[in-house]
Amino acid sequence: MRKKKQKKEIYSYDQKDFKAYRWCINNGIYISPYCKENFVSWYIDIEINGKVNRSPKFFNEKELWEKIFEYYKYYYKKYAN
Repeated sequence: MRKKKQKKEIYSYDQKDFKAYRWCINNGIYISPYCKENFVSWYIDIEINGKVNRSPKFFNEKELWEKIFEYYKYYYKKYAN
């Protein structure tokens, strides 16, 4: 008997997430995943004014995009107001 493939849960962003993302991109703040190994573990790179910082912790596929949008919201709240 064959095993069923399970669908991977993908983070779906909302309007607030997208607003923070758009503001950050328009203001030179770029947040992106960086593969640690074999597309299983990921770091998060944050680039502000040409300077790149990498997260000390790595994330799995499931939590990666949620954390990226959390960072976008953090920088939006910090600098947009």
